[in-house]
Amino acid sequence: MKILHLETSSKNCSVAVSEGDELLCLCEEYSENYKQSENLHKFVQWALEGAELKLSDIECISLGMGPGSYTGLRIGAAAAKGFCFALNVPLIAINSMDTLVEPFLGMEYDLIIPMIDARRMEVYTAVYDGKSGDSVQPSQALILDETGLAEFAEQKILIVGDGAKKSQEILQLPKADYKSGAYPSARYLLRRASEKAKAGSFEDIAYFEPFYLKDFHGIKKQ
Repeated sequence: MKILHLETSSKNCSVAVSEGDELLCLCEEYSENYKQSENLHKFVQWALEGAELKLSDIECISLGMGPGSYTGLRIGAAAAKGFCFALNVPLIAINSMDTLVEPFLGMEYDLIIPMIDARRMEVYTAVYDGKSGDSVQPSQALILDETGLAEFAEQKILIVGDGAKKSQEILQLPKADYKSGAYPSARYLLRRASEKAKAGSFEDIAYFEPFYLKDFHGIKKQ
């Protein structure tokens, strides 16, 4: 199955095209200014060209559904739904934290904990088995303090994501390593998307909403 993968939940706007388990092309760019609205459709075009495919060849859309940037998720979801309706193809949605964890599985860590900066002293986080990638604790919004994740203090942990740096200054986890320069990527949607496609685990496109994890709060201009 030829799948177009979209990941827009972070500062990394990322598009990939795959067939089966093979990555055909990846196009992504990290930007401090969240350029998903400018880059997403351009990256889709480039990724399809790199894969030597037409948009009409795509048989499924895979989306990193969040949590993460509210605006980024809205842009990604709108694009994914548009492609699905236009092409009459199914939608697969995958927790963006899964893609953050994926490249670090099978290393020497007991647990991998993704942390996405949610402003102030809050992060979006979850806990995964470091070998299998299975969920140990589901996604949650966590306010950082010295007691956070204390139940895992004796385990070898890797904390990844743009929330890792500020968590390192607060959490009391003596066996933890931290990697802050990691972001969700469409490249790492492939395995789970392929599994969901084979299982026929698709979303209801009309009613699908991104995984915001908490309500959006805007700032009213004076």
